[in-house]
Amino acid sequence: MHLDSTTLATRAVWAGEHADAETLAHASQIPLVRSASFSYSDYDEWLAVAQGTRPGHIYSRNTNPTVAAFEEKIRSLECAEAAIGFASGMAAISNTLFTLLAPGDRVVSIKDSYGATSRLFLELLPRIGVEATLCDSTDHAQIEAEVAKGCRVLYFETPTNPTLKVLDIARLAKAGHAAGAIVVVDNTFATPINCRPITLGADLVVHSATKFLGGHEDAVGGTLCGSRSLVQRVFQYREITGACLSPDTAYLLLRGMKTLALRVERQNASAQLVAEFLRSHPAVGSVHYPGLTDDPGHEIARKQMSGFGGLVSFSLAAGTARVGPFLKAIRLAHCAASLGGVQSFIGPPETTSHVECTPAQRAALGIPAGLLRYSIGIEAPLDLIADLTQALDKPA
Repeated sequence: MHLDSTTLATRAVWAGEHADAETLAHASQIPLVRSASFSYSDYDEWLAVAQGTRPGHIYSRNTNPTVAAFEEKIRSLECAEAAIGFASGMAAISNTLFTLLAPGDRVVSIKDSYGATSRLFLELLPRIGVEATLCDSTDHAQIEAEVAKGCRVLYFETPTNPTLKVLDIARLAKAGHAAGAIVVVDNTFATPINCRPITLGADLVVHSATKFLGGHEDAVGGTLCGSRSLVQRVFQYREITGACLSPDTAYLLLRGMKTLALRVERQNASAQLVAEFLRSHPAVGSVHYPGLTDDPGHEIARKQMSGFGGLVSFSLAAGTARVGPFLKAIRLAHCAASLGGVQSFIGPPETTSHVECTPAQRAALGIPAGLLRYSIGIEAPLDLIADLTQALDKPA
């Protein structure tokens, strides 16, 4: 069966799960191959593999059977031609940008990207002579105008981290291609279950696989998907930087991804209920969730997403002074800097998404003080709401 013709839920289970010729494995699970190198008794066969004229593996910094299975699974889910794994999400993002951008180039992006990504644009890329222009995430016309001035890369995430703004992928991809730009989308928050940017015109898609893809908070990894030619360029850069995905991590990610569709569908439904509850509670100020009909990104999200995601961000009506006591009262969420797992996580940007940034930088990037990012796990939503209720109702 050609798996790319099956549903996403089926691909999450079966894609990449073929018998491995190198290890002669015919098990129900992809084997964990820890070997650093792969030997050949026949020189001509070895040379053919080294030159890429026949399949095989030479050295695990470049390719590995277990990692290849992970890459095939995410490739299929993202409807891409090719995919490669990385040691982390930031390794995927930084290797992609440093591959595509050179001194004198220009990149256009948005202000409220993940904090480490923002630092690439604000500090590291300018050091090598790359101009970075960051736009208001809600102003598509401004982004289009900046892209039209000329740029090598248009990069954005949607929904954004942590304000959950939604950008129109098809509209911006059209603008990027009209200017000759390569369009790169961070799809970590949406996951391929909710959105597939390549089908909407993006050239490349990046993920922090640590988050929803793995789903169990025990594996740090990243991935890049897209056209074969562009992915190959980044692969060659990754060979030199050495930011490869380990086979142990790939094995854990493969295991986690088999339940990706089930987990995301549950998280979508629970996040909707939690967002509606938070909006109705008098102790809550603002609530950001694209599933709310009055959310500024709702209409775009309805158009390009099949689910609104498992994250909600909100602020407390009493302001930042209440953040500490509120977090201390929470029982069914880890106060930790991660998201997308089977257990819920909660925290403010200064300790999670934008810990690398100063207060002034966070303000300039449009990250409000006192905002809380709440990643909904697979717990019963009524239990999460009861936990939020008791924490919100505690006296100041």
